Amino acid sequence: MSRRSPRLGVKRVYEPPEASDGTRVLVDRIWPRGLTKERASIDVWLKDIAPSAGLRTWFGHDPDRWREFHKRYLEELRANHAAVDHLMDLVSVGKVTLLFGARDVERNNAVALADYLAAD
Repeated sequence: MSRRSPRLGVKRVYEPPEASDGTRVLVDRIWPRGLTKERASIDVWLKDIAPSAGLRTWFGHDPDRWREFHKRYLEELRANHAAVDHLMDLVSVGKVTLLFGARDVERNNAVALADYLAAD
């Protein structure tokens, strides 16, 4: 399902920043619990590209709901031109790492977002 680009990375926001991250973009609607702005080292917080509050709540990081969440979130992204265009502008300039706060590193909005961008 995932076809990643070398210009696009995905990592947990709690992992230490690295020079190879490029522009670090937080793609969650809510600030990560217990993390200071300095430690997070975030260049852009793109709240508007995160899943809607209703979708995020429905998903609840339940692995059994991943496929449906992925489908519904991609539908939201197709209608969210401004936020997607903003992110694409960043990717066109150089490496971008999508940052997320969820514990599940395989099933989260940043992974779904990377899939969406790679499919374009």
